[in-house]
Parts: sequence; structure tokens; C-alpha cells
Amino acid sequence: MTTAKWIWRLALSIFLVVGFVDADKPQGFHREICQYRKGKHIQPMSVYHTRLLAVREQMLIRASLQGPEIYGYLLPTMDEHLNQEVAARDQRLRYLSGYTGVRAVAAITHHGAAIWLEKRYVQQADGELECDWEIYLANGNVTVADWLGSHVHLDKRVGADPHLVPHALWIEWERQLEDKFLKLAKINNNLVDLIWTDRPETPKNQVIQVQAKEYAGENWQDKVKELRKRLAELACDAMVITSLTEVAYLLNIRGTDIPYTPVVKSYAIVSQDDIFFYVDHHKISLGIDLHLRTDCYNEDCVKIKEYNQIWSDIRTYAQIWKRVLVSAPCVQDLGASEAIYSSMPGKIVVWHISPIIFMRAQKNSDEQAGMRRAHIRDGAAICEAMSNMETRFHTEQWTEEKIKYEVELWRLSQNHAKGLSLRTVVAYGEHSALPYYISSNVTNIEVSDQSLLIIESGGQYLEGTTDVSRTFIFGQPTQEMKKAYTNVLAGILHLAQLKFPSDLKPSEVDALVRSMVWKDMTDYPQATGHGIGAYGAVEEPPISVAYGRNSSFHFKQGYFFSSESGYYKRDDFGVRLKNVLEVVDTGHTHPSGAHFLAFQDVTMVPYEPKLIDSTLLSAAEKRLLNEYNARIRNDIGDELKRLGNMRAFYWMMNKTRHIREYLPEDEYRSATGGGSGGHTTVPLLILGLTIVLASIFPTRS
Repeated sequence: MTTAKWIWRLALSIFLVVGFVDADKPQGFHREICQYRKGKHIQPMSVYHTRLLAVREQMLIRASLQGPEIYGYLLPTMDEHLNQEVAARDQRLRYLSGYTGVRAVAAITHHGAAIWLEKRYVQQADGELECDWEIYLANGNVTVADWLGSHVHLDKRVGADPHLVPHALWIEWERQLEDKFLKLAKINNNLVDLIWTDRPETPKNQVIQVQAKEYAGENWQDKVKELRKRLAELACDAMVITSLTEVAYLLNIRGTDIPYTPVVKSYAIVSQDDIFFYVDHHKISLGIDLHLRTDCYNEDCVKIKEYNQIWSDIRTYAQIWKRVLVSAPCVQDLGASEAIYSSMPGKIVVWHISPIIFMRAQKNSDEQAGMRRAHIRDGAAICEAMSNMETRFHTEQWTEEKIKYEVELWRLSQNHAKGLSLRTVVAYGEHSALPYYISSNVTNIEVSDQSLLIIESGGQYLEGTTDVSRTFIFGQPTQEMKKAYTNVLAGILHLAQLKFPSDLKPSEVDALVRSMVWKDMTDYPQATGHGIGAYGAVEEPPISVAYGRNSSFHFKQGYFFSSESGYYKRDDFGVRLKNVLEVVDTGHTHPSGAHFLAFQDVTMVPYEPKLIDSTLLSAAEKRLLNEYNARIRNDIGDELKRLGNMRAFYWMMNKTRHIREYLPEDEYRSATGGGSGGHTTVPLLILGLTIVLASIFPTRS
């Protein structure tokens, strides 16, 4: 450093120190419960306060073994594979703070603690966290670095476990903290693990299950062959696979190691000559040995090693590899951790989107058929749950949590059901007006027949993964509710009938769905859609349907993705509808040479007819709705009769009644109050044509 730069840095440091002393510290979410309890604990002998003090002690003691002590510590909710939903033994932030949600990052200093999370989890966090904690929005005005810059003095170290932080996020934190004259340090011994004396063990009953070829559609050897071909095209000698869904897809295996996603906690390394599978040996059965061909020694045999041996193997093989692929972020996928990225020399690392993402996204014919079967099972489950609930609704007391239990119970009772694919959301009344509301015991309220009820849920089946949202009402809706619901429904219908060239970007599709709510000058904050796996992750790259997000990825035949639309009136009610769509090839070619593709609904759950104002739908939209209802009556009707549940069958038939596509003129004018309330002007054109003809050919007296 030159003398001039040193003097400049010294002067700036003095200036910032003065500012640090005098500046107001950031203020997070206003916590009313803490307004008069500052420094007091909700419980007299708070276990969470004790744990916070223990981590602060570790910041001074244990961290100093790897260098100077740290004055701040960052802790995300993720595990070593960067999953958001994690196993019990990896719920470190929950153990430390009591927060049971996901998608959060905590920052701890010697005199403060703060958490950054998505808006949907704020209410939950406010009810679960003690007053030691400040709450900030993940995309708010105060970043983690801003907060640490106001709580930690200059030139101090802030620590984080590199195994739990994506490489891309680590680089971002490093840059932001450097701007605050703070240094981000790798602390490989997780500080929470050091104080977690009763940390749960890995369950001994977790075994690896083979995904049969009738569901997977192809052998794992063929998948490895295709991966090696794609690695050769990138001039890579090997790939380190850290994503659990990618390992599960590649080797045709499934497990129960984390909630909502059927995966096995493991790593894999694939080179042109070897396949290494790193997993706890107690999960291996004879069936897995036979499936993975562990008894041979050629390039199509899997060598199974202990889970933690990957770190020594990476160091060993890094001396042989010239180029090794390490996963970069891709839409929902966060890529590899900082620990994986920095475990080998930077000169041999090829930071690139995993080829497995694109192999997995395009489902083969067996997977496509399986996804359709899974959604028929799922549609039957929703019909059974809702028909049972409606029968009992006025004789029992219902809450959001009770309805959640009912929906989950019926879904898990279906044939081939293996679990849930996401946290079930049940939002009633003013809760339904919150786009990101997460129901929990903390926020639970009674459900009546006076407002709208949103249920968002999904299931895992041997054949595929489902994700569906529907809005219900047990009483009579207002006209405002019907208008909002019908506009949202129209957007969903429009997307399902779209035919388009294959070079259309997913972000460009978004406007078609939103246009139906935009016309009333409203919008919804969620992305319209995301990719979905086949007995895999409920959110799967590379598809993201969200305007304003640049993406070079396109739809392909065999892709499955969600289509969602919503309306939210603050403090009153909300509407949300979500279907899963399949991308199909029409067999026609665009003049540019691109294939014409189309969407097809695979979700088979009835809409709520009481909330549909048919006068606001065009004849074409009514026809689309009637065609959708006819498919439900056929497919779900057969399934419900097979199950012998005639109550659910008649409930479904009642919800999918045929809607007249054209109304007689007097009925149309009466329904619309004499005005043009729908999305079409056909009746008015007919009326105008009648008047013109009458003037040309007047009737004779």
C-alpha cells in the first residue's frame, strides 16, 4: 500500500469511527410485543437467551483457535447442500433462536442479534423470537452488511460457516463487508454445533430407496453417459455434485432425509472414469448395492464412500483434474457452497450451471405419464378433503390448522403417496389478503363462512410431484369477491390455451396471466410460475415465469411448471389459483424454424363455481373452463369411483357443472345491468348489427 493510500485510509477510518459512534443504528420491523419489554425475556429463564450468550462466548474462544476472535457471526437456515427445508439436526437457527421458518439469515454480535427473512415469515418470526432479536426484510433497505457496519468496529472479523453459504452469496457478503471495512472469515467449526449438546442424531431408519425404471423412465447408467458427454463438451474432467435433487435424479434413488423433498443426504463425483457416491454407510442396503453395481470396477460402477470423505478426495483428485465443474446458481438453485468452491485450486474450477438441471427438467415419456397420474391422485385427494369438510363445516368449529390437518390427511391416504411437497398454507379472511402468509400455531385463527379461504398445498407420489392452490368460500361471496376471483381465473385460463414458438422466453409469458388483474390496476407480488420436478423438488430450475427477470432459458417439450395468479385486498380478502402445466409439442413449425409448443393443464382440481361471475368471462373463456371441467369429471370421476367415495364424486360433479357459453340477449343485459361487463363484445355487436339491418330493411305496416 502506498503512503498516500495509507494516509487516505487512515483519515477515512477516523471519519467512519466518529460516524460509527454518533450515527443512529438501523431500525428493523416494529415489534409491538417488545415495545415495553426491551431487554426482558418472554420466559423467565429463557433457553434461547442462554444459547445466544453461549454463541457469543464461542465467538471469542473457539474462533480464536483459527485466528483473531470474531466480532460478528452469520448463520443461514440452510444445510451443507444449501437446502432451505432441512433435517432436524441441521436446524441450527431454530435451535439458537426459536424461529421455525425458512429462508432466513441471522447476524449475531456481542451486543446485538438480527434476522433477515422474507415478508411472508415476519408475523411468524415476531411471535417466535425473543426481544433480543431485530427483524429485517431480506430485500429491504437495511442489508446484513449495513447492520454489521453499525454494530462492529472497523477492521474486525465477521465469521461464517462456508459449508452453509453459497459461493455467490459469500462473494457478495465479502464485497459488502469490505466496503464497511470489515473482513469475512471462514469458520469451519460451526459455532452452533459446538454448543448444541443434545443435537439429534441421524435417524437409523433412513434408507435409500430405488426409483424404479417404470417411474424414472431410463437407467441411471444412461443418465451418467449423457452427463459425461455434456462434461466433455465443456472440456471438464469431472463434476462435483452437491445438490441432493441432482444426485437423486442421476442415480435413480430417493430418500427421506429432509422434509418435503425425497432425497438422500449425499455428494457425488462423476468423472470420465469413475463415479463416487458419498453417503452414510448405514443407509446402504443390498438392494442399493445391486442397483448401483458396487461390485464391479469399470466406469459404469459406483464406488460408495463415507459421507465426509469427499473433502479428502477433492484435495487428492484436484492434483489430477485439469478442469472440474462446480455448480453455479440457476434460478432457484443456489449452486455449490463456498466450502466446495474453495476446496480446490481456483485455476481448475469451471463455475458453470449444472448440466443435470437441463437433463432433469425435460421429462421423458414415462415421467410425463407419471406426472399426469400423480395429479389425478392429488385431485381426488382434494375432492375427498373438501367434500368431507363441507359436510361437517356447520356442525364443527374449524381453524386454519384444523383444515391444514384435514387436507394433509386425505392427501397422504392416497395410493403411492410418499409425503408432502411443501408446507401446506391455509389462509382465511384477512390472512388470505397476505400474499406470503404462512399458517402456523402462532397465527392460527377460526374459519367461518364470511370470507375467502386459500389453500396452497402439494404432494409427493411415486409417479410425480404436485403443487396446487385453490380459493373457497363456505358462505355467499360479495360481488367484489366474485369479480376478483373471475379475473384471476381468466388469467389462468388464458395461459393454459397458449400456443407459441419454442424461442419465447418464460418471462414474456407472464404478462398474459397478469393482464387480467392489471386491467383493474392491481397486481400480485409472486412470480407467476416455476419449474416442478417428477417425484423431486416442488421448485426446480431452469424455468421461472416472472416478468422483469432476464433469462436465456426457454420452454421445451416435457417441461412441467406452475401457473399462479392472485388478487389481494389488504386487511380484507385474497384470491389465489395455481395449476401445474405440461409443455407439449403441437407438431407444427414456426416460419423461423422453431417448434410451436402449447401448454396443457395437469392439475385436476375444481374451481369454486360460487365465485365465478360468468358475465365477466368471454365465450372462449367459458369454453376453456367447460373443457377443463369435463376433463375433471372424466379423470377424477373415474378415480373417485375406483376409490368408492361417492360423496366426493357428487361434490366434484356439482363443482364442475357446465356453464352456458352464450346467453340470450335479455339474460345477458339483465346479468350485466344493461352494460358490457364481460371480456367480449360479441352480444353488443349482434345488437348493433340488428339495429343496422332494421334501418336498411324497415318493417312494413
